[in-house]
This record gives sequence, C-alpha cells and structure tokens, in this order.
Amino acid sequence: MLRAETNYKKLSINDIQNEIIEEFSLFGDWMEKYEYIIDLGKSLPLIDEQYKDEEHLIRGCQSQVWLHAEMDNGQVAFTADSDAVITKGIIALLVRVLSHQKPEAVAGADLYFIDRIGLKEHLSPTRSNGLLSMVKQMKLYGLALQAK
Repeated sequence: MLRAETNYKKLSINDIQNEIIEEFSLFGDWMEKYEYIIDLGKSLPLIDEQYKDEEHLIRGCQSQVWLHAEMDNGQVAFTADSDAVITKGIIALLVRVLSHQKPEAVAGADLYFIDRIGLKEHLSPTRSNGLLSMVKQMKLYGLALQAK
C-alpha cells in the first residue's frame, strides 16, 4: 500500500494527500484506520536524538512530539518522533505529505486530507488541538526555511 519514500520526492503535496485519502477509503471502520495510523508511526523516519529537546518539542500536544526540519536539495526534510503511538502515526502522515517539498509549498499547504479521511472528528479534543499544533509548526518551519 505504501510506496517507497524516495517516490514521494517526485509527488506534489496534493498527489500524496490524494493517495492517503484513497488508502483510508479501503478501511471499513475507525478501528482499522487507527491500526493503520499506528503502523504508519512505526515507519516514521526517526528524529536524531540531539533534536529530542525542548527547542524541538511541539507545544499544545497532549503527548510529547519532537519535530525537526532542514533543507535538503532545496526541499524541506522533516524528521519527528512521539512518545504516543497514535500521535506518532499522525505526525508520520504529516511528514509523508510535507517532507521533500519546497518551503513555500509547505508554508502554504492546504491539508485537506485531514478532513477528508475524518481524522479530526475521530480524535479527542486534546489530540485534535495537538494535530493543529503539529500542522502549524510544520508550516512555520516552511516559512522560516523559505526566508533563508
């Protein structure tokens, strides 16, 4: 179901979002979707231990989420980790969509897949706030890297 990560480097943000929407449509209920999200978290490119610090911690998340961004050949490369399996899967989805894109594309991304797969409505209010904090931080990284 998941393509090798190197193939994502050639896809636009919307192409990747559409793939995710299609993948989630294959599941019958939210228990299966949660299992898939947890599996996605297991494939997350892990953040280097040096970035698991206060500076890279996303504020507003119920669990701990660390996010790092750097430029790689003119594109933003994200790495992340979380101490909670669902949250780790959610950040893995966001990394999959926004990594290997130009900074201006990250900063201006319309992440419609979140609503189309019903993610926000199936999260607790605190997890939903955490999701918004993750998106906001990734877009801020895009803005900051665009300015460099």
